Amino acid sequence: MLYLAGITQDSIVDGPGIRTTFYAQGCPHHCKGCHNPETWAFSGGTAMDEETLADIALSNPLSRGVTFSGGEPFSQGAGFARLAAILKEKGFEVASYTGYTFEQLLLGTPEQRRLLETLDVLIDGPFLLEQRSLELNFRGSRNQRVLNVPKSLAAGEPVEETSDRWLGEY
Repeated sequence: MLYLAGITQDSIVDGPGIRTTFYAQGCPHHCKGCHNPETWAFSGGTAMDEETLADIALSNPLSRGVTFSGGEPFSQGAGFARLAAILKEKGFEVASYTGYTFEQLLLGTPEQRRLLETLDVLIDGPFLLEQRSLELNFRGSRNQRVLNVPKSLAAGEPVEETSDRWLGEY
């Protein structure tokens, strides 16, 4: 069961192409200038099971990508890992935003590690208002990185995503 603040079925700003974005309810980071401060409280949100959420993503024939945003998806690591596994089995690319760094997640809880292992792409790091930039693709501040998760896990350190799709050069 996941607690969500919302769902966007036709997002074009949370990764390349048309994507379904699931917004986690609850965030421990409380970044100054946060785009979604209404997601901070861990109480509230709408409880939905992973199969229902997968069906929502699958209902859009134009979408082949899903993004987890927030709030903080890694605060509900087990549920988001189950959802990611279902979607990847159906051929979806799965990306997630997080206020944690890749390095922090490597040392995180088993649930956080499981979610990390199910992802294709991770946009990591807290939003820093003093590093805000409107020129970045799929990021809000310059400290955030777009990482290729399978390559990062294999290397044991962050490996930037270099595909044209994620760099915004179609």
